[in-house]
Parts: sequence; structure tokens; C-alpha cells
Amino acid sequence: MRGNIVVGQSGGPTAVINSSVAGVYAAAKKLGVKKIYGMVHGIQGFLQDNLIDLGEYLDDETGIELLKRTPSAFLGSCRFKMPKIEGHEEVYEKVFEIMEKHDIECLFYAGGNDSMDTVKMLSDYAAAHNKPQRFMGVPKTIDNDLPVTDHCPGYGSAAKYIATSMKEIIRDNESFGVEKPTVCIVEIMGRHAGWLTAAAALSRGDDCSGPDAIYLPEVTFDMDKFMEKVKYLSETKSSVVIAVSEGIALADGRFVCELGNASDFVDAFGHKQLSGCAATLANKVAAETGLKTRAVEFSTLQRAATHLASLTDINEAFQVGHDAVMAAEEGKTGMMITLDRNGDDPYQCGTSAYDIHAIANVERPVPAEWITEDGCDVNDGYVKYARPLIMGELQPLYVNGVPRHLVRK
Repeated sequence: MRGNIVVGQSGGPTAVINSSVAGVYAAAKKLGVKKIYGMVHGIQGFLQDNLIDLGEYLDDETGIELLKRTPSAFLGSCRFKMPKIEGHEEVYEKVFEIMEKHDIECLFYAGGNDSMDTVKMLSDYAAAHNKPQRFMGVPKTIDNDLPVTDHCPGYGSAAKYIATSMKEIIRDNESFGVEKPTVCIVEIMGRHAGWLTAAAALSRGDDCSGPDAIYLPEVTFDMDKFMEKVKYLSETKSSVVIAVSEGIALADGRFVCELGNASDFVDAFGHKQLSGCAATLANKVAAETGLKTRAVEFSTLQRAATHLASLTDINEAFQVGHDAVMAAEEGKTGMMITLDRNGDDPYQCGTSAYDIHAIANVERPVPAEWITEDGCDVNDGYVKYARPLIMGELQPLYVNGVPRHLVRK
């Protein structure tokens, strides 16, 4: 690679998205790239020519190891939607103007569905206008809903956090219920795809029965059947813990959280902020049964818990960043690196480069065959798929009793 490169991060952060930046950096250094830039706050910052030299932070092994252990987006993220090309050519020309200014040969963008749309639009513009610059997507999303790839970096660590926290909540909830059970409803991220909520099933084992029910957005939520199930569980168990996706919706299309005090905020991509589903359901259960209820919302904790990250996830996040650079070195553009499972016993996974047009703006739901017939749980097919992704740990570097992170100056 003769010129420089730039890497950016976009969308909701994960516990391992910084490992992908480390992978990009390591591969580029190996290839002898002169300068490796980082976008500050993704493509939005790039359009303002807001770049940093990653060499100032990562030129020694300590920097890279610390970056792997740092949660959130080290470079800063954004939720910026590139406008349609027609009528907004000046925005795209600005991108290429900045790339030429810094002699940037290839742009790498780590993100989910919307971020891959940015890669698609930039690579399409380059192809239509005979621009030599290349664009590569680096997958990232705790939602695990990108198509083609077996799974997404970030998901394994979020799933590990969810499974661990569910197990701890269940243990706590079981401490009570001498006379009547406490009903605890745990809200987990997931707008249209229930991959994260499904991870609650991974809490099950010899020492934990796991949640009593799991409700995914792939299944229409029936409030009457939900209440029937809660009443039955409360009559037969001393503790009731239920996992629900923030995106569960009624037959008429309304999100359950909208029955309570949901926010009206909508982001640049038209996504409504979802929050309050567990509180809405807990209040309804309390009002109709008189039982003590508790609502728990993991919120950003499930994507920020690098202290509980999966080592498998960290290594794969690093690998997709690394392999994106190697694919660009081969001349590829307008593609995303995918994770390709090659075996389960033992677990093996490789990578490929895949056409971004088949990936951008496409959401992959939890397969129907992994959801139980009553729609209130997931089966062993999901567990077999997800268990390898949460394996292994990377010890944080502790200073004064808390983990040390790498931060921008």
C-alpha cells in the first residue's frame, strides 16, 4: 500500500470495537503504511477533517494491549447518515478532497448496518467517478444482525455480560419469596432482532435454571398470554425472572415500551429510542397481581463491559480489522469482512471479504427454528451456536483497583 489509511468507528460502541482498530493498525504497520489516521467521531468528524495520528498511541505493544481492554469507541462514534448521492455530490467530493489532502488510499469503517451503508455509498461514488480510493467495512454490532457473516464482533462479549448478569440476578431474586415470589423483568437491547435477549439462555447450567421466559421481537407479543404465564409462574415458583427485548411489539405494531413513558426521540436513521419496556410490564404485573416486582434495564452496560469481554470476541474483532487491511492491499473495495464458522467441536472460524451491497441495510433475525413453539424461549440450537462466542477472558490492567483505559489526548 503506497499511501496512508484512515479508520473510523460508527454507531453504538461495543466492548471490543477498539480491538478492530488495533487489528487495522497492526496490519497496516506490517505492510509498511506510512501514516495510520483515526477519524474522531466517525465520518461526521472526517468531513470536518478531524483526524488523529494513531501512531502517537499505538506505536508500542502496551498501547495496543491497553486499547484491546478499553470499552466504547476510542476514536469517538457518530450516528451520521450520509445523504443520497444525487443532489449532494458536494458532501462526497468533500470526503475525497480530505482523502487526497492526507494522501489516504483506503478508508476502513467499523460499524453495523448503517455504517455499512456509508461504505457502500462511498465505494459506489468512487466507482461512478473513477476515484482510486478504496473503502472497506469492518463488522461491529452487539445486535448480531448483519447478514452473511456467521456472527458479529461485539456480540460475544455482550452475550457474555448478559448471561453472567442474568445468572447473578436470578441468584439474587431467589433469596426472597418466602411467602410470595418477586417477579423480576430484565430488559435487554434489541430493536428488531432478539439475539441479545436470547443470550439470557446462556445463564443456564448445573447451578442455574436460567430465566423463566425469554421474549424476542421476532415473535408478536401477546399481553394476555404474558399475564397468564406470569400468574402461573408465580403460583408454582418462589422466584420469577423474565428476559424481554426492548423491541417487543404488539400485534398492532406498537412497541410495549410505548404503553408506558417512552421517549419520542428519533435518531438520524429514523430509529425511535426504545426504553422502559421492563418498567411497563413490571407495573402491569404489580397492578394486576399485587406481587412485588422489579424492573432491571441493562442499557449501555451490556455494550461497555470490557472487564467481562469474551477473549474469542476480542481476538475475532482484531482479526476482522487486520484482514480488512489485507483485503484492501489486494485491491478489494466496497466489501465487508465476514466471520465464517468452519466447525463447532472444536470451534473454528475464518474470514472472507463479501460484497457490501448484500449487507448494508439488511437485518438478520434470530432463526425461527431456534425459538420455542410457544414463542417464550430459545432452544438448544441457539445455545450451540452462541456458546463458543462467549468463551475466554482477557484480564484487565488494574490501576488503583480499577481497570486502566486508553483515552485520546
